[in-house]
Amino acid sequence: MTLFDDSFQAPDTGPRPHAAAETPGESQSPAASADLPLGGDPISLAATVPAALPVPSRKFHYDPSLPADLRISWSWPHLLLFLLFAVASQFAVGIGALAYYSVERHLSQAQVLKLLESDPKALVGTTILWFGLMLLFLYITLSVLRDAPFWSSLGWRRLGPSSAGKSRAWIYFFSGTALSLFVAIASSRVKDADHTPMEQLFKSRSGAILLMSMAVFVAPLVEETLFRGYLYPVLARIISSIAHFLGMEARAAFRTGVASSILLTGVLFGLLHAPQLGWTFGLVSLLTLVGVVFTLARAWTGTVFASFLLHLGYNSFLAVTSIVVTKGFTHMPPGN
Repeated sequence: MTLFDDSFQAPDTGPRPHAAAETPGESQSPAASADLPLGGDPISLAATVPAALPVPSRKFHYDPSLPADLRISWSWPHLLLFLLFAVASQFAVGIGALAYYSVERHLSQAQVLKLLESDPKALVGTTILWFGLMLLFLYITLSVLRDAPFWSSLGWRRLGPSSAGKSRAWIYFFSGTALSLFVAIASSRVKDADHTPMEQLFKSRSGAILLMSMAVFVAPLVEETLFRGYLYPVLARIISSIAHFLGMEARAAFRTGVASSILLTGVLFGLLHAPQLGWTFGLVSLLTLVGVVFTLARAWTGTVFASFLLHLGYNSFLAVTSIVVTKGFTHMPPGN
């Protein structure tokens, strides 16, 4: 199997209402895919691309028995390479930051490492750079090399029909704010919740503004694209394929794959934020629950746009609350 092999087959789950949009061995016509740009604005794209539209590509064929949001052109070899790239790129960004601050500020290695943990500018800068490198990797390997639309390939589609109760964007946004309120109340009962690395970064006005800006304008877009757009469908297909191979009935294997992927992406989402939370078990567990809810929305609607709105509402509530509590970041908690 080559890196871009699509021979991975999920179990046959039977015909679905939109399966007639594509037949086995048939790919989208150039005319159909010409209306969908390779890049562009994912939010605008999500307002125009139908939720049931299969991923267009002139090079790959998709199993029509699967829901449209699980018809992807990548499988475990690409996932393995992506994980290796994610680790290597994070290491490279760290080495680059270490070299920059060592030369620019004449700091020792220990001082630079402390700076990267405590300085909001360094933390935000290296995080955004790392996010950008991972998106660039996906853009090249899933879009440029495959001649496929980038955002729609990663699950950015329009919300479903209003008759299904899935089309009202404001519901997802305000559900995210409600979830954020719940987590805020629950985390207040967690011991040492105020002594995490993230809380310490909020002691300064500039740090709070930088972190809240990234939380609202960067994190929902990038994290939803990576977790719910890339990881969720491939993990669901891999796990369902393994379950089917081990003898599980096709439909049960498919449901097992989807449920397991929802849980697994939630756990990975919590672990991604664990260093910021000081590996506090209660806080990491709450973030894992948040990740599970986000992926549930993605699986239910078939589009990353739904989980993005949830995430945006969640982080926006945190930002507004921070602004109100600190009176516009003018009365910061005692600390740095």
